[in-house]
This record gives sequence, C-alpha cells and structure tokens, in this order.
Amino acid sequence: MDPDLPVVRVSLWRADAVVLFDWLMSVDLDAVPIEHPAQKQALVDLLGRLEMDTDVPGVTVEEIAAARADVAKGMGW
Repeated sequence: MDPDLPVVRVSLWRADAVVLFDWLMSVDLDAVPIEHPAQKQALVDLLGRLEMDTDVPGVTVEEIAAARADVAKGMGW
C-alpha cells in the first residue's frame, strides 16, 4: 500500500468479511465482468487487506457456512 495515497477505513460485519474473503479466494477474477482494470485491482487489494489485517483467513468451512447464513438472513431480494 502506497503511504502517500489517502486511506479510507471501512467497518464490516465480520460475517460479510468472511463471505467476501471466501468468494474472493475462490472466484476467477478474470471471469468477473469489469469496465476498467482498476476494478479488478481494487478487488485484489480488498482481498489483500482482508488477508493481512483480519483473522478471516483462518476460518473453518463451518464458519463460512454460518457467515453465509447470517448474511443471507435479511435479504429481501
């Protein structure tokens, strides 16, 4: 991360972070539709931050399933 660039802090519900991390680790980013290469890089950067700044990489399969269920609970669509 370039220390000269502005930084934004984002708080996520842990279950959201687990679901996002699991998806980012498993998705083929070359298959994700993007309009600009920076979008793919931003996803890679997000993955890196989740990997380096959280304990999310150590979650179990059971914790991923529980996080998915928690995130999906309030879905109205």
